[in-house]
Amino acid sequence: MKIKTTKENLLSGIQTVNNVVSAKATLPILSNILMETKGAAIKLNGTDLDIGISCEIPVDIIEEGAITIPAKRFSDIVRELPSGDVTITTKKNNQIDILGDRYNFKLIGLPKEEFPKFPEFKDTEVIVLEQSMLQEMLRMTSFAVSHEESRYILNGILFEIEGKIIRIVATDGRRLAKIERPLATTTKKDITAIIPLKAVQELVRNLTDTSTVSLVTGTNQVLFDIAGTLIATRVIDGEFPNYNQVVPAPVSTKITVDTTDLLAAIRRANLLSTPDFQAIKFEVFTDKMVVSKITPDVGESREEVAITYGGKEMIVGFNPQFFIDVLKQISSETISLELAGADKPAVMRLDGYLYLALPMRI
Repeated sequence: MKIKTTKENLLSGIQTVNNVVSAKATLPILSNILMETKGAAIKLNGTDLDIGISCEIPVDIIEEGAITIPAKRFSDIVRELPSGDVTITTKKNNQIDILGDRYNFKLIGLPKEEFPKFPEFKDTEVIVLEQSMLQEMLRMTSFAVSHEESRYILNGILFEIEGKIIRIVATDGRRLAKIERPLATTTKKDITAIIPLKAVQELVRNLTDTSTVSLVTGTNQVLFDIAGTLIATRVIDGEFPNYNQVVPAPVSTKITVDTTDLLAAIRRANLLSTPDFQAIKFEVFTDKMVVSKITPDVGESREEVAITYGGKEMIVGFNPQFFIDVLKQISSETISLELAGADKPAVMRLDGYLYLALPMRI
């Protein structure tokens, strides 16, 4: 194989696939990137066996071929190269030469045959989504995913596609985020899949505000095609909890509050939190909410936030991070907060979006 391209194109492709490659993989081949000529482009593949990413970059192909290259070493070298053209040539014994006007690097790779094949998705329905819509849906839910390994079912995001609706749900057992959006066309069959958080993070990293993304499902796998960048992931095997059972009916009296003011007050109270004393206190009155925090041996804070409310007064405790995570994603100037009592969850409902957080003892 012999190709010629620019340092910028090469680095862009490497960075696209590099995140799923582990430098400490149990199989040496999984620490490598597959580089393979395809038409007038070079295709780059990276995988950890659970997630695979593939992209193409334009190159001048002088001689066709394929090789796998140590990902971290290759990335480090290309990143430090001067701008301009780069020529990559493979020799016998899997040697790779990286050549420029004033430099010459040699690396030892592994043959293509050892690299896992990228999964194929044949004869399956393609669902097309706006990238900006999927980006928003993941942004409004992914923070609620559980990071506890013992709850592996909750270590991903639930995708549900029914007719002309796509729904994404995430929960860690103490909070829940759910968002629904309409599809441009009606799907032929319903789809349910739990996408691992690592794959979701790669999706978010590659999504933009323009163009579309295609979603294809296979046996225990899902493929996302983002303008030619392919992300294939295994789905989490198991049954996602019935989230509808924990969503309470809307309350008649809601708390209307400025989103920015509430977020700022909670962030300030959170400055006094410790791992052993996380909860902050909401004291709700008709015209104000007092956000306070008392942490032994650390200090106290108390701040008033103006609200509009016509219900009963109450005192409720919450994990401040559960509010910070969602409020910083909300673009509307005000929110309607539902609080039904000290032992009831807080609920926010926006257009097609629901967020729920369980209370804490104070």
